[in-house]
Amino acid sequence: MNVIIMGCGRVGATLAKLLDDEGHHVTILDIDPYSFRRLPATFRGTALVGNGTDQDVLVRAGIAEADVFVAATQGDNRNVMAAQIAKHIFGVRRVVSRIYDPIREQMYRELGLETFSPTVVGAHYMYALVVGKPTPALPPIGR
Repeated sequence: MNVIIMGCGRVGATLAKLLDDEGHHVTILDIDPYSFRRLPATFRGTALVGNGTDQDVLVRAGIAEADVFVAATQGDNRNVMAAQIAKHIFGVRRVVSRIYDPIREQMYRELGLETFSPTVVGAHYMYALVVGKPTPALPPIGR
């Protein structure tokens, strides 16, 4: 699977590592080249400096051959904009976007984007811990 990830923060870098370890072809974009320090030395994918809302950058990243586009920056607006460009302009079949704001996350999900809100997921996980309910198993980090 060809995957483009926009954002090489902790989530983007971890996702890139997981996919790369499974043999997927991963291209990860970030506007800050220093962010690529989060990728392991064993990363076999492509790290590309650029803004994922820029169509020329997306073309250089290989979006025409992408099976999946993931928007995982810290900015909801940038994630939504890039996700819409990937889906509607380049026709990427699967587009996933992180949106912190739960209201906007639901709205964009209803408009057809595949979204998730770490705010909602984190709150439900913390709630389970507080009231003593079983929590879902977390995947191992840094394997």
